[in-house]
Order: sequence, then structure tokens, then C-alpha cells
Amino acid sequence: MTGPVQQPPTSAWSMYRAIVGIGALCGLLIVTVYQTTAARIRENQERFLAMAVAQVLPAARSTLGVALTEDGRLEKTGEEFALPIFLGYDASGKLVGAVITAEGMGYQDKIRVLYAYSFDLDAIVGFKVLDSKETPGLGDRIEKEPHFLANFEKLDATLTPGGDSLLHPIVTVKQGQKINPWELDGITGATITSEAIGNILNNSATTWAPVLERNAQDFAIVELTEEP
Repeated sequence: MTGPVQQPPTSAWSMYRAIVGIGALCGLLIVTVYQTTAARIRENQERFLAMAVAQVLPAARSTLGVALTEDGRLEKTGEEFALPIFLGYDASGKLVGAVITAEGMGYQDKIRVLYAYSFDLDAIVGFKVLDSKETPGLGDRIEKEPHFLANFEKLDATLTPGGDSLLHPIVTVKQGQKINPWELDGITGATITSEAIGNILNNSATTWAPVLERNAQDFAIVELTEEP
């Protein structure tokens, strides 16, 4: 009577080849999935951004992506929805505003926002949260609280006479205590998050508003191409 057949031991080389083969196959699958979905992901991102632009700067019918050069000038990027900033034009091709992305720390993590700057009003006239991990029901109230969103109907961002900084820093005050147009009426129960929005907008507008006003004349009129 014969005993059980003994399987030859697997060599280290065979195991190595198997592991390498599996790794190569996984890598190929990842690359294939990325290549087949990258275009769709980009299209979805551009569609979302276009909708966000229409929300914060509804007067814009055309956009022009711009970037800041080392010598402080703005130049075209060739991308309609370039980040962090692009210019918006009305139906006649006249410059009506700029849409800017900005981010900063909230209560739990970074908050990324989109806001619109009006050249005619020297004010922030639109606001939307792009990405936030704030506490549901508390910190996320910055996205839906009516009185907080009302801050961005005309949040003052007037520059100093020299045009190099904001005349009044944008600050968040306690809910119900707003008396000046450069103040954000905060949210009780979401104090840290609403204060973070004030800091984000103040830091960003302090940087970008002077640049925009300084370069506005060079981009005052463009030929209308397509709607956002």
C-alpha cells in the first residue's frame, strides 16, 4: 500500500515570479482603469465647476483662465476653467468679475471654497463651498444657512487708496452683530467654521483683489466664445 503523494516544495523563485506576476497584473489593471476613466472624471469636474461658476457669478457668459506671473501680471492660461482664478465676461464680452478658489483650515480639515469678485462693486458677490469635511449639522451650515449666505450678496472688498490691500479686513462677527459691510454674520454653533471662512476670504482677497484691479484694464474686453 502506497502512502500519500508528496508534493515537491515550492521554490522561492517560483513564489517570487508569482508575486511579481500578480503585481504586474494589478498595475496594468490600475493603469487601464485610470486611462479609461480619466477623461470622464475630468468632464465631470469641469461640469461641476461650470455649475459652481454659474451660481457664484451668474452674470458671466464667458470665462478666461488666467495665472499670475513672477512680475505680478496676469496672463492667459488657455484653459477655460483654470484654477485658482479666471475672469468672467457678460454677453457683450465686458469684464464683470473674477472667480477665485481659496482654501484654509476649518474645525476638522481644510475647507476649499469658490467666490466671485465684482469689479463694479468692489465686493465679493458669490460664494460656494467646493470641499469640506466639517461636522455634519454644525460646520456644514456654512453651505446652507440663509443668513450666512446672505453675507455674499455684497461683502465689501474695497481697496486702500494705494490699491495694495483691503481697506477693511474681512472678519467674522457673532451672529446678529454685523454692522459693517466687510463683516461676516457668523453662525452660532459653528463659530470656528464661520470664522475660518472669514479668514480664508480675507487672506485670498488681500492677495487677489489688488492683482485683479491692477490688471483689469488689460482684460476689459474679450471676444465672446462660449457659456460656462
